[in-house]
Amino acid sequence: MRIQDVISGKSSQDVVTVSPDATVRDLLGLLAEHNIGALVVSSDGSEVTGIVSERDIVRRLRDGDILEERVSTIMTTSVHTADPESQLDDLMALMTEHRIRHVPVVSGGSLTGIISIGDVVKHRISQLEFERDQLDSYVHQQ
Repeated sequence: MRIQDVISGKSSQDVVTVSPDATVRDLLGLLAEHNIGALVVSSDGSEVTGIVSERDIVRRLRDGDILEERVSTIMTTSVHTADPESQLDDLMALMTEHRIRHVPVVSGGSLTGIISIGDVVKHRISQLEFERDQLDSYVHQQ
């Protein structure tokens, strides 16, 4: 199973990005508006500059009021990305090893999607349900 297969099955394949110059307040608005947990940081919507998640925000809250700070001050700059043709098992290993929940998908140097641990779990459950139904059908045909 390829990463592209999971992305193709998502209800929306749009990738919401935020500028590194946007404020954390703007970031929070986008997270709430789109009901998502992370945004790819990009100046042009194509190049991955960083990634910022709810977890990044929470970790910085102890520093005081961060709402007017720039996204670039709280984003993760060492971003793990995936190729759409890579195997889903490799992505799951990457997410587990690095304890990350969101991975931008990049093809030819351009952002083409984002995949979350929730997307992976949902896809895996669908696969297991299909296999169960196939086995059930086979057993009851005998």
